[in-house]
Amino acid sequence: MSIWAKFIQYYKPYRWLFFTDLLCAAVVSLVDISFPQILYYLTHHVFTRSAAEFIPVLGLVAAGMGMMYGIRYACQYYITTWGHIMGARMESDMRQDLFDHYQRLSFSYYDRNNTGEMMSKLVSDLFDISELAHHGPENVFICTLKIIGSFTLLLFLNVKMTLILFGVTLLMVFFSIHKNRKMKAIFMDNRKKIAGVNARVQDSLSGIRVVKSFANEELEREKFCVSNLQFLHSKVDSYRVMGSFHAGNGLFQGILYMAVLVSGGYFIAEGSLVVSDLAVYALYIGIFMNPIDVLINFTEQFQKGYSGFRRFQEVVSTSPEILEKPDAVPLTNVRGDIVYRDVSFRYNQNEEVLTGVNITITAGKTVALVGPSGGGKTTLCTLLPRFYDVCEGAVLIDGKDVREVTLKSLRSAIGIVQQDVYMFAGTVRDNIAYGKPEATDEEIIAAAKNANIHDFIVSLANGYDSYVGERGTRLSGGQKQRIAIARVFLKNPPILILDEATSALDNESERFIQASLERLSQNRTTIVVAHRLSTIRNADEIIVINSNGIQERGNHGKLLAQNGLYAKYYQLQFEGLDEL
Repeated sequence: MSIWAKFIQYYKPYRWLFFTDLLCAAVVSLVDISFPQILYYLTHHVFTRSAAEFIPVLGLVAAGMGMMYGIRYACQYYITTWGHIMGARMESDMRQDLFDHYQRLSFSYYDRNNTGEMMSKLVSDLFDISELAHHGPENVFICTLKIIGSFTLLLFLNVKMTLILFGVTLLMVFFSIHKNRKMKAIFMDNRKKIAGVNARVQDSLSGIRVVKSFANEELEREKFCVSNLQFLHSKVDSYRVMGSFHAGNGLFQGILYMAVLVSGGYFIAEGSLVVSDLAVYALYIGIFMNPIDVLINFTEQFQKGYSGFRRFQEVVSTSPEILEKPDAVPLTNVRGDIVYRDVSFRYNQNEEVLTGVNITITAGKTVALVGPSGGGKTTLCTLLPRFYDVCEGAVLIDGKDVREVTLKSLRSAIGIVQQDVYMFAGTVRDNIAYGKPEATDEEIIAAAKNANIHDFIVSLANGYDSYVGERGTRLSGGQKQRIAIARVFLKNPPILILDEATSALDNESERFIQASLERLSQNRTTIVVAHRLSTIRNADEIIVINSNGIQERGNHGKLLAQNGLYAKYYQLQFEGLDEL
């Protein structure tokens, strides 16, 4: 029931639309039910009179029914138009809530989940919500009114026939409930399988350059074929259940008509029913059966919408692992003093990545972290902006635990340049301005000049308005890196993290970017993760970390003189080996 309570919450902003929709649905139902009753009245009280008496009445009947169906037209128009608009708005609200929740979720959630599946929940799973939100209450309301209304009127015509009708209808209900349980599980499986298809497509298209470089198009085709066939088999199962469901209900409807004809004939022969009443009774049977047909057909739509909403709820009910405390305070006037105090960290309770790490970085100083992959260098950097939380110990900025300050103020104080630069679809200007969305053109140009990318930008056909392509495909690695540096210049944070920012570049690009990074690091507290040791010789302190924790620390000259791990790594690179 909690799922339904959450679903109902989305009706609140549109409650007047909703209640008006139900009112119009009630009017439509009453008009539909009234026709057999009008016919019954005319056959028993008007058509039995002489032609001179009942012909004038026909004009009044025509005018009344014309007005009645005119009102029905207006109500049906409202239901079809504004009812659907209400459903579309609710779907839009849910999609916005889901996207907003994705933005709040922690890195650990994205470590565990596939982007394609998340997109499926955002787009495909909510596709049927609009129809369910509109047609769900409306169909149930209209069908309930018609079934109760026509059943009550049928009782007035013939109690015994109506009880027979009721018995057959009960059998249909039990049959539908049984089949509905199977459909529920199968439609949920449909959702999972189409999410698998979306995930496979997203993975293959995102890596299309790798696919083509290895000539592995056939391999990707085979992998997609597996996901596609799994979805097909799930759809086949759903259609089999739907086939037996619809065919079974069709059989019960045939039994119901047969019961009416046989019992009606018997009661006419018995003298308890007249032929004209059987004709009216047949009209009410049509009205009685129509909502049952609607409900039967609505079952598929309901299960699709319900399964989509359940998967939607699975996400929005997931709590972010990184949360602000209720009494969190903004981090203001940041100097940049950083302390890692007895920090330990592990992913998913597995083997610890960091154990009892203690590092102090004075404001304005540059500290470099070096060592083999897997030693925890990048992990140390991710703990500072709280992408993950420490398991033990604390990370402090200017003496304040990062868990005690607001996330927005914390992350606004930290600029990050990574090896894998992400470019958003849009222009060069858009991507630089991401560091400060309200920046002026003058500020954007100044940031680009500081990043040594301005001259390249103005050489483009459309300058700063040039399109960068999806993920920056129209730019080289060095160009993307300098745009990323321009973003951080524009952000102007007091603390800077450079996570292997030049390790994937050629020597010429590295020289350009290293000059930009040195300019960017001036008067900022800087943490550098580097494999190329030539880029960190001027660091105030170099810390050597491996899987056993901190092994050495000191400046470049001191560590070389110690002739330890750092000296070993440096000599390997000096001899031409570019890996630690």
